[in-house]
Amino acid sequence: MPTTSLANLKPGQSAEIVDFEVDPSLERRLHALGFRQGQEIHLLRRGWLSGPLHVRICMTELMLRHRDAHLVRVTAVNG
Repeated sequence: MPTTSLANLKPGQSAEIVDFEVDPSLERRLHALGFRQGQEIHLLRRGWLSGPLHVRICMTELMLRHRDAHLVRVTAVNG
């Protein structure tokens, strides 16, 4: 399946996390927030002008910087 960046999803889309293109310290931080390969993530809304992304992982909602979201590779699971 083709992968894309988490930052490319549209609000309402869900995706499965495939990989991280980040340095080890940021990867540890993302893991602590619940970002793991194979985990489903749902984009709730986007901030203005490349602002933060509001996402849901399991029962947790959080804001993720656009530049960090751009480094998370995902596969879309719905439209």
